[in-house]
Amino acid sequence: MSDLSYDVLVTDGPEWAGASRLPDGGPLVWNPGSSVLISGAADAVLVDPPFTRSQIAEVGDWIERSGRTLTHVYATHGHGDHWFGGPSLVQRFPTATMVATPGTIAMMHREATTGRQQLWDQIFPGLIPETPVVAEVVGPEGLELEGHRLLPIEVGHTDTDDTTILHVPDLGLVVAGDSVYNGVHQYLLEGPGGGFERWLEALDVIEALGARAVVAGHKNRDLPDRPEAIGETRAYLRDVMELLEDRVTPEAFLNAMTTRHPDHLNESPVWFGGLTLLSRGA
Repeated sequence: MSDLSYDVLVTDGPEWAGASRLPDGGPLVWNPGSSVLISGAADAVLVDPPFTRSQIAEVGDWIERSGRTLTHVYATHGHGDHWFGGPSLVQRFPTATMVATPGTIAMMHREATTGRQQLWDQIFPGLIPETPVVAEVVGPEGLELEGHRLLPIEVGHTDTDDTTILHVPDLGLVVAGDSVYNGVHQYLLEGPGGGFERWLEALDVIEALGARAVVAGHKNRDLPDRPEAIGETRAYLRDVMELLEDRVTPEAFLNAMTTRHPDHLNESPVWFGGLTLLSRGA
């Protein structure tokens, strides 16, 4: 049985189209996203392909340079920025099958239709390729990579419903998707109504695995994949919950979160998150 290794490629998020801006007039920008290649001696599995044509090409070239045969593409959850590139990569690497859990696949169908119409193609017109839902169901037994198990674990609601992580016990690795963030501001819009509380519970599940490396779905590429990012994500959520309960203004929310987390990249999600949630009475 060969040893496993993993590599992370972080691709920069594109700017939003349209008139929406940050309070200082700067553009809104999507968060940098992480794709993870788990490799054996000959084969590899990709976790969380990106979503724009340029990102997909960058990840495809990265896979090619690895010299491995791609066997599977796994999506941790159904948000389009974590799977829209999968069909294109499966087409480029025909040895690969795209897989996901049933909950993720159900969200894929929504994101590929109404999600694209109402969000993705509105803010990123022309940047996203065709996104047929080609994923097949993966069971709890997960994937086999050169004698090692890659295990999908359902963690419920994090920054959206029906999310999973991929646990690789032989590597001491958790590929956390959007359950964990690392050095970037977090997506918040699906947190009200108990979502933030359930996200905190999911973090407890991940922490209990005792992984040595935790790859966040959105991260600062200069930071290591530290398990401490779990606690940092938890602290961030608690700050969000406190400020929303206090009913601060969106401007005060942005100022407080950037002051409390001064090293986090990309103010865009904390601004549009606070603006939306505080405007609708979250």
